[in-house]
Amino acid sequence: MRALLEEDVDVIFGMPGGAIIHTYDVLRDYPIQHVLCRHEQGATHAAEGYARVTGRPGVVLITSGPAGTNAITGIADAYMDSCPLVVFTGQVPTNAIGNDAFQEANIIGMTLACTKHSFLVNRTADLARTVKEAFHIARTGRPGPVVVDLPKDVLMGRATFDGYPRTVSIRGYHPTENGHMLQIKRAAEKIARARRPVIYGGGGIVHSGGGAEVRELAELTRTPVTLTLMGLGAFPGTHPLWLGMLGMHGTYQANMAMSEADLIVAIGARFDDRVTCKLDEFARDCEIVHIDIDPSSIKKTVKVDVPIVGDVKSVLEQLNRQLAEVDQDWAARHAGWLETIEGWRQEHPLSEQTRGDGEFIRPQQAIAEIYNVTHPHDPIVTTGVGQHQMWVAQHFHFDGPRRLVTSGGLGTMGYGFPAAVGAQAAFPDRLVIDIDGDGSFQMTCQELATVRQSNLPVKIYIINNQYLGMVRQWQELFYDNRYTEVDLEVQPDLVKLAEAYGITALRAERPDELRSVIERSVEIDGPVLVDIRVAREENVFPMVPAGGALKDMLTDGGDIPDGYSQR
Repeated sequence: MRALLEEDVDVIFGMPGGAIIHTYDVLRDYPIQHVLCRHEQGATHAAEGYARVTGRPGVVLITSGPAGTNAITGIADAYMDSCPLVVFTGQVPTNAIGNDAFQEANIIGMTLACTKHSFLVNRTADLARTVKEAFHIARTGRPGPVVVDLPKDVLMGRATFDGYPRTVSIRGYHPTENGHMLQIKRAAEKIARARRPVIYGGGGIVHSGGGAEVRELAELTRTPVTLTLMGLGAFPGTHPLWLGMLGMHGTYQANMAMSEADLIVAIGARFDDRVTCKLDEFARDCEIVHIDIDPSSIKKTVKVDVPIVGDVKSVLEQLNRQLAEVDQDWAARHAGWLETIEGWRQEHPLSEQTRGDGEFIRPQQAIAEIYNVTHPHDPIVTTGVGQHQMWVAQHFHFDGPRRLVTSGGLGTMGYGFPAAVGAQAAFPDRLVIDIDGDGSFQMTCQELATVRQSNLPVKIYIINNQYLGMVRQWQELFYDNRYTEVDLEVQPDLVKLAEAYGITALRAERPDELRSVIERSVEIDGPVLVDIRVAREENVFPMVPAGGALKDMLTDGGDIPDGYSQR
């Protein structure tokens, strides 16, 4: 506990059990808030939410065996999305390890593939050093989760506390911060020569705190910007140079700009399959500059012309200084390119999707209305995974980083609500809203007890279409409307469910109710659940079908081109 205080830990998410009970006994004597979650997966997602909005490692404290295995989904999610976590798991005593003791699980072995590092502490005297190294690894370089496995006898042992280590030195672990100047000069030269450049950014911008430097680069060179789902907010969503999100459900102008660009400046992104789509068609006639602190992400998927390994913020500071010295009329050079992009934007405006039909609430309309009501409060927004997640990305405009908290790489249903718990614990006075699907919400809805017990005023908006919506969309478009096991019409009355936990609940079923219900939910002091009943079979467009190139977008529900049926 003294080591955690040295790391400025103020909130822990978890649940006690036999192997970790001694630590919970000691926790009573220390000024650290503990949020009692109802499931270990919920605790890890809550810690992710805390980490994503603060930039500091989220901390999880759970027991052994099934507690550790329950947490693996959240650990894997954090690994995919570069989220710093330190997960403390109880373990059976050292002399019982390997003997199939009660509630024993090899959590170190199970998490090897989804952690930056794992520690099994064998001596009480090693606890302070291990905590120091765990937090250092979690937060530096490309952030990620670290597991610290704590045998019960080690926790109950005694050792002299010789003070918390001031420094840490781990052999073989020395992340590169500053970029190579020769490579930075080469990047500046390519940017100066480009006629159709695009800045493509990801979550690495947010992790490094490099949003201001990206904006400086874009405004200096008059270069349009598109971001991945994990990067949203790193560049203002209302800026004239903003293209919107790119990829499988990206905006028309973002995907077309990426397809027609002659230079892509990739910053803190990893060219995942949801962005590149058909890989052999991606950036075929385009040069690429790639900036990333993780050298394993560079050239892993696509050919890169100028690789730069380093912290995004530091590298961009160096790059912007180089470009400031270039004698170039950037506005004139890129005027034609920006005019072309504006034509694409006008050709396929997303705003058309938010118009209601008077009878049913369209989900896009619901998202837009939540944005209209809440954006003056500068809310933190979390989401589950599925159609509603993509509609939030398309219709919510984030003007700053750490406002959107969502599961990108792993795509974990059930993520949104507990992540909102963590975000609200980090900022008790901020408006935190979870925009969720009925399918995602039902996976972790037991955390309603957590917000009630911990007095966390999270606002929960369920975009309720009574389907596993994204799977249904694929079955409609690519499997001849053969809906199989996606109907969630049998579900609890979500208003009554919330009320059973002592939480205020509202419902909107008609377009004329929508705004007033959302406004009322924001005004209520305390947690609120809003069940928004939407049109059941609305689809997310644009959409790049599986196997298609970025420019092969479906922009409406018309006929699917030949060759895309999955049957």
